[in-house]
Amino acid sequence: MKPIFEEQNLTKSHIELHTPLLSIVVCVYNEENNIKPLIEATYAALTDIRFELIYVDDGSNDATVKNVISEMRPGMQLIELQKNYGQSSALAAGIDHASGEYIVLMDGDLQNDPTDIPNMIDIVLQKNLDVLAGIRAHRKDGFILRKLPSYIANSLIRRLTGIDIKDAGCTLKIIKSDIAKRIGLYGELHRFIPLLTHLEGATIDQIEVKHHARTSGNSKYGLSRTYKVISDLILMVFFQRYLSKPMHLFGGIGILFTLSGIGINLYLFGLKLMGQDIWGKPLLILGLITFFGGLQFLTTGIIVEILMRVYYEGQEKKPYRLRKITVSDK
Repeated sequence: MKPIFEEQNLTKSHIELHTPLLSIVVCVYNEENNIKPLIEATYAALTDIRFELIYVDDGSNDATVKNVISEMRPGMQLIELQKNYGQSSALAAGIDHASGEYIVLMDGDLQNDPTDIPNMIDIVLQKNLDVLAGIRAHRKDGFILRKLPSYIANSLIRRLTGIDIKDAGCTLKIIKSDIAKRIGLYGELHRFIPLLTHLEGATIDQIEVKHHARTSGNSKYGLSRTYKVISDLILMVFFQRYLSKPMHLFGGIGILFTLSGIGINLYLFGLKLMGQDIWGKPLLILGLITFFGGLQFLTTGIIVEILMRVYYEGQEKKPYRLRKITVSDK
């Protein structure tokens, strides 16, 4: 295979500055038996690509760290977190310390295959993509605990966000470094990396990748994460639709509730003028609750709008990002 560096315009700068084209970030937690085979497979698959391999240990309590140190090779680094923070924080740490032009995210359990990476980076460079996400073909996971919840989650993400992501749970992705470093990864948001990059204006594509059954160690996922996915999805929908205009959400609800409360109370006032006793009626209580609840939503919207203004203006941030500026040479 012809080396990728010979086909790219950025070849000279990468070689001269000794900076990698790829930074491969692998987050691990108690994966002691998978360290050596994954390192060997990665170096064997990427012989023609300048890369660095970054292991992030998320507070393992087995021999994971020891095994990574014993297998250290040129271009490798190990980041040890103080405790177990979760996959999102571990990925954020790896991304922060990456120096490559593109960042590859990969699981450390041998279910992702490093041999997919050369083809993926070729596609990224040929199409000038910001993000290329993997789709696990012939997924080797249990149906009830893994495939079914994943199918439901992916369907919800597509329906609520309008983004055609077929496999948001596949860790194997290639992301342009400047975009990866801009997305805020915390909590459990690693599941929504394609959506987070989409919010940054990234060009995204997908490709089928190989998937292997886990042969060692235990899966860190189960049905208990379903409610986390749903709650984080609600947050992502808010980010996508209302982050820069929160008053459109809170104001709309507030106006609806306030007008409903006014309408109910005017109706009851009319009954009162006709001589009917309205005191203690459930409708009166409903009218008061909806009216004052609507005022609270409106007030919340104003406060959030002020906070967003402080966020942008206080830190001199812009509510937009430029992709490129082209100036006529005539």
